[in-house]
Amino acid sequence: MLDHADRTDFRHYFTREAASLRRHPALVLNADFRPLSYYPLSLWPWQEAIKAVCLDRVTILAEYEEVVRSQRAEIRLPSVVVLKEFVQPRKRVAFTRFNLFLRDEFECQYCGCKDHLTFDHVIPRSRGGVTSWENVVAACSPCNLRKANKPLSRCGLKLRRLPKRPSSEDMLRVGRRFPPGHLHKSWMDFLYWDAELEA
Repeated sequence: MLDHADRTDFRHYFTREAASLRRHPALVLNADFRPLSYYPLSLWPWQEAIKAVCLDRVTILAEYEEVVRSQRAEIRLPSVVVLKEFVQPRKRVAFTRFNLFLRDEFECQYCGCKDHLTFDHVIPRSRGGVTSWENVVAACSPCNLRKANKPLSRCGLKLRRLPKRPSSEDMLRVGRRFPPGHLHKSWMDFLYWDAELEA
């Protein structure tokens, strides 16, 4: 059950950070120097980042001021690490509730509202509609109730855009529009370097 605060910022429900990421997380870049994912942003707890450094799986690109000590060594906490071996991005985007809302930019696809989101079958299942990328959209509760199991032509609602299966590139592009609540200054040079420049 979502509390009131979560209902008012629906996106927060999906993006709450694990406790281990609240202090000194490391931004993880693929070997091509792009984040493994933008949304959620690819972050490791500092303990995982140091372990990967010790195993020679990553190179440290930036560090926090804070240090950790062992009996033999002192190491500054990594704030940005890059993998030494390229990880092939997944081509197919999983059809999940989170990815559906991300594709639709956390907006009702009928009215644009960002509150009380659920999902809706454009062609109702009772009328032969299937659960697929092409037939399911994010919808606010009022629009969902108004539409019920009627076709769009009978309920006075119109889709803001036709639903389609997103590519992994589509999801990366949309993900950039929803940065996490905390962005460390050392991350900024690595997050948007491949974004298209405005004329």
